[in-house]
Amino acid sequence: MLDYHFTEMQEEIKNLAHEIAENDIRPVRAEYDKNHQFPTDIMQKCGQAGLFGVFIPEEYGGIAQSPAKGVMELCIAVEELSKVCGSIAISYAGTALGTFPILLEGSEEQKKKYLPDIAEGKKLAAFGLTEANAGSDALAMQTSAKKEGNYYVLNGTKQWITNAQEADIYTVFAITDRARGARGLSAFIVEKGTPGFSFGKLEEKLGICSSATRELIFDDCKIPAENLLGKEGMGVKAAIGTLNHSRPGVGAQALGIAAGALNEAVAYAKERVQFGKKIIEFQAIQHILADAAMQIEAARALIFSVARAVDAGQKDFAPYSAMAKCFASDVAMKVTTDMIQVAGGYGYMKEYPFEKYFRDAKITQIYEGANQIQRNEIALGVIRESIRKKD
Repeated sequence: MLDYHFTEMQEEIKNLAHEIAENDIRPVRAEYDKNHQFPTDIMQKCGQAGLFGVFIPEEYGGIAQSPAKGVMELCIAVEELSKVCGSIAISYAGTALGTFPILLEGSEEQKKKYLPDIAEGKKLAAFGLTEANAGSDALAMQTSAKKEGNYYVLNGTKQWITNAQEADIYTVFAITDRARGARGLSAFIVEKGTPGFSFGKLEEKLGICSSATRELIFDDCKIPAENLLGKEGMGVKAAIGTLNHSRPGVGAQALGIAAGALNEAVAYAKERVQFGKKIIEFQAIQHILADAAMQIEAARALIFSVARAVDAGQKDFAPYSAMAKCFASDVAMKVTTDMIQVAGGYGYMKEYPFEKYFRDAKITQIYEGANQIQRNEIALGVIRESIRKKD
């Protein structure tokens, strides 16, 4: 890969994530995938290595140096973990997703209460936005939060929530005033173990099988009023801000999956012999590998550029965050498909890792905003930029 001139700390983060990926994840990835096993032990390793602190400011126990948000460092870690297993990587990245609403909209008291335990890896976090009838159309959600004295009472169900049941801290979105439309959406912190808060069954998925995906069920769940993030009606701001910060991380997951698949394909092609030659000597194979390498490096350059811009405080970065997620996830699907082709019939067998990379790649085109939604965001950015140029 190109030299992206990482800082000393960023190089250390990359090396730590790489060591965990190779020494701890690689030996168990197939078993965890087959058994749908949540990687509790790997998350503990990430915590001990300080990887959960990369997106949390120093004053709350992390290592992110204000005003930077640690998005670049998060992307570096996620790529390295995803090169070996995108499924286990998302259990790590899902905590960042669940933490961003607190980082962006939380009060000083909320940050001091929740962030240090997350930074140390003692507690995982999750993000509760999606519902059965509110996916891309998040404002169609039905989950409600009614103010009763010094409490809010939550009722409703969230669907397909990463880290559900495994996490201790949940940032949850609910309607506080349906008559106000988008301005009636609010965000809350809900702790695991709160009466009235339970979980659905473990979902069986095409890919990312070792990540935990369940429903969050709220049945007259009573939470303290101080668990409101920001003010009532600021939920849309919290959700959009969170997704704009987290989408480069999804891009990094997709990037890592693609890069890992390419690495495996190169190793395979150097050993596989057909027609008396190692197949890597055939130009047809070389061209497939060359195309993959170009696409991967282009995705990496875009992701790191966007992450650095976010950390530097650039405004109006939403279209670029969408580009990073959309482009890299499309690359991941193309590359993992092509790497199966390089391996031929063996690529289709579970004995080899190619089919797992393929299965894990697909979700990156869907979650945190389907790629069609990302293209809407990108197009809107193009239109706004054209108007600014006229002015």
